[in-house]
Amino acid sequence: MKAIIMAAGQSTRTYPLTLARPKPLLKVMNTPILAHQLEALRGLVDAAIVVVGYKKEMIREAFGTAYQGIALEYVEQNEQLGTGHAIFLCAPHVNGPFLAMNGDDLYDPEDLRALAKVDQGALAQEVPDPRLYGIYEVTAENHVVRLVEKPQEVFSNLANVGAYKFTPEVFDAIPKIARSERGEIEITSAIQTLAEQGPFRVVRAAGYWLPMGYPWHLLDANEFFLNTRLEGEIQGEVSAAAHLNGVVATGEGTVVRPGVVIDGPVCIGRNCSIGPNCWIRPGTAVGDGCRVGHGVEIKNSILFDGAHVPHLSYVGDSIIGEHSNLGCGTITANVRHDGGHVRSMVKGIAIDTGRKKLGAIIGDHVHTGINTSIYPGRKLWPHTSTLPGEVVKKDIEK
Repeated sequence: MKAIIMAAGQSTRTYPLTLARPKPLLKVMNTPILAHQLEALRGLVDAAIVVVGYKKEMIREAFGTAYQGIALEYVEQNEQLGTGHAIFLCAPHVNGPFLAMNGDDLYDPEDLRALAKVDQGALAQEVPDPRLYGIYEVTAENHVVRLVEKPQEVFSNLANVGAYKFTPEVFDAIPKIARSERGEIEITSAIQTLAEQGPFRVVRAAGYWLPMGYPWHLLDANEFFLNTRLEGEIQGEVSAAAHLNGVVATGEGTVVRPGVVIDGPVCIGRNCSIGPNCWIRPGTAVGDGCRVGHGVEIKNSILFDGAHVPHLSYVGDSIIGEHSNLGCGTITANVRHDGGHVRSMVKGIAIDTGRKKLGAIIGDHVHTGINTSIYPGRKLWPHTSTLPGEVVKKDIEK
């Protein structure tokens, strides 16, 4: 059986991180999202078709023609005309039942196995606020009656999570559906057509579903994977005067100097310089070639490859892009004084992140001046900088 992974979108909601790379290459626990998806499909499919578009060459270069025994094919979606269009483009490459899944969500492998057993169907999960999703009405046998995108009337809390099992009949249904209000060909409309023709089953997810709609969702997924999947393996050099507690992994060539305290779960990549005298707290992933120096505290954060936090800085609930450098005394504030949810600007709209703690989202090749202070939820675009002593109250865009 094959799987189709829809990974062509530009993902403007995850700016500034996806200005430099497609979303499937964003990392969770130092591993790209696409690699996590392929890992979940191991033993279930023998080939995956990756639908690519935005910065497609980066995905091809990173993954090549195979991953962990799964053969990889690539189909280009040059116009972003929706999920139905993406799946339809794969018709020449499919000759039997297949799985299809969003390229920016993480699914529990056992749920994908349960989905693969039905003739045709979709994964769904009960959610607190179904108005944010497409939701299903189902029969007592879990057959789809209707699927409505972001309904005004809440008739169910069973959300569509973007993972499906189809037969080639879906390729006959897609050309017949009308375009959505956004002008796109949505696979959800084809599901409604298929459900009217015969049984289309909803498989209720029993495990995790981690959608990646906004940058802070990376922090959620990173924390989840560190707590559930990290295996403690120490490579490189660790000083006898360092203190490693809980589950900690360090890569080859990494040096952990005296006075360092690491409270796991924490994973640190290869060829990193850690310390002396710094504190890395739970939920943190440090990529390859990073530097965390004297007097630095990092908590529940992600440092992409080559990021440097050399001295006397605090990074909390934040994401630091590749080859960015935080000047001495840079502080990421991560809590509002009123204790409310942190809001963050996305395409000109202040979005409630649902988080009481969220620091900075910093793109690649950013340099902050000494004693920079950054308000909660603020973003710095790639190749931007701050002046010494600057207080970042608004996003810095280039």
